[in-house]
Amino acid sequence: MRAFQKNSEIFNLLSEGVSEGIIVVNTEQTIVATNSSAERMFGYTKGELLGKPLDTLVPRRYRGHHDQHVERFIEKSERRQMGQGRDLHGVHKNGNEFPVEAGLNPFKLYEETYVMALIIDITERKIKEKELSHWARIFDESLNEIYVFDATSLHFLNVNKEAQRNMGYSLEKFKTLKPLDIKPHMDAPQFQTLIDPLLKGERLKVKFETDHQRQDGSIYPVEVHLQLSILGEKQVFVAIILDITERKNYTEKLEKKVQERTKQLTEALAKEKELNELKTRFLSLVSHEFKTPLSSILTSITLLAKYTESHQQEKRDKHVETIKNKVRYLDTILTDFLSVERLDSGKVNYKLETFPLSKIVNEVVYGANMLLKAGQTIKYPENIDDIFVRFDEKTLELALSNLIHNAIKYSPEDTTISLAVRKGKDTILIEVIDRGIGIPAEEQKHIFNRYFRAENALLNQGTGIGLNIAKQHLENLGATIVFTSEENQGSIFTIVIPLENIN
Repeated sequence: MRAFQKNSEIFNLLSEGVSEGIIVVNTEQTIVATNSSAERMFGYTKGELLGKPLDTLVPRRYRGHHDQHVERFIEKSERRQMGQGRDLHGVHKNGNEFPVEAGLNPFKLYEETYVMALIIDITERKIKEKELSHWARIFDESLNEIYVFDATSLHFLNVNKEAQRNMGYSLEKFKTLKPLDIKPHMDAPQFQTLIDPLLKGERLKVKFETDHQRQDGSIYPVEVHLQLSILGEKQVFVAIILDITERKNYTEKLEKKVQERTKQLTEALAKEKELNELKTRFLSLVSHEFKTPLSSILTSITLLAKYTESHQQEKRDKHVETIKNKVRYLDTILTDFLSVERLDSGKVNYKLETFPLSKIVNEVVYGANMLLKAGQTIKYPENIDDIFVRFDEKTLELALSNLIHNAIKYSPEDTTISLAVRKGKDTILIEVIDRGIGIPAEEQKHIFNRYFRAENALLNQGTGIGLNIAKQHLENLGATIVFTSEENQGSIFTIVIPLENIN
């Protein structure tokens, strides 16, 4: 140590001009010289470190290994970087540790061996390295695809793992490609138009949608977020890519759903309009259907009061019969309305019984004969005495009566209404055939709608709910009504009963 102190003035002169910390130790690893940079770095005053062991500046956990490393270094006496491949740490006088980089230089002076350590505090560098490592990890581990490519040559410079995985290319292969090589639906002029605003400084970022093509040829939709950046001294583009396959699928499904809902809404509005028209027509119809018989009843009652003589009994009977018929008609209308209410509320109870089909046909035809116009006849079906039906009697009578009464009402005088019964493959068919006014083709789709009446039938009495009620009752029991019709030629209405109901 005394030998080194002889030359301390020369050492001080040379070392004070160096920004790195300088510490000189002898073979006993005792500090024999320091410069002011080293003293500031470790928090000591001038000369305070002289004579102290080198371990003073080394964290306690590293001291045992550190002594061995220094001894081996002194034995070899060769210049080298200290702690290669390892992180070195120094300890401040206040106990705080900090990272350092040290270069060791052995030398001899007056036959004594010394080691001079050039020490640099690399705290700031380590912070930056950690930040860079953090951002590099984010870049590489991002679940979005990230591409970096040269702003001039447009060659890819770096691509993260997610892009490599999804696209199927290695990083080496990517570096031979350009963005247009993976964008099958974009050409050079289109791409140049997208990046020009960035190159000219007009925009900080551009966003657009396009398609990417993988190495296996498959194509998927992407959203590209592109911006200009600097890598070293080179201008580069950074592209963050979002795979929007699910979004596209969702959007397509949503658009399809919107179209479906729009169609349903349009249909609903059309039905509502149609229903409103039917309601308006119904109110007009009901007022007429009630007003006409009530007027007849009122007129007959008024006239009855005038026929007081015994010889006027025939006239009285005529008006009494008129009143009875009109009351029956009003009762029928009210019964239909009540039937509608029961159907809508689900309060209808059916009673299934086995009975001969001829029983119902006979009763309906008998009642209908009293409604026939001049010259009208009903042709009775043949060979039905052996046909038995398991069904609700009232429902079948209601449906058949409605069809026959309609046939009489809408057929002219001197015509025949025919009844026919025949067996189909899985059903039995009861047909009511007339040669009446028929149903216009454009109105046939509405014929079973409640309160609907065809334009050519408005002059006849009726509420427009008979067919609707009959069809609903039949369908509740597994049967139905179908028809064919031609305007001015007549109609055929058919009750269709499944064979399981036939004995």
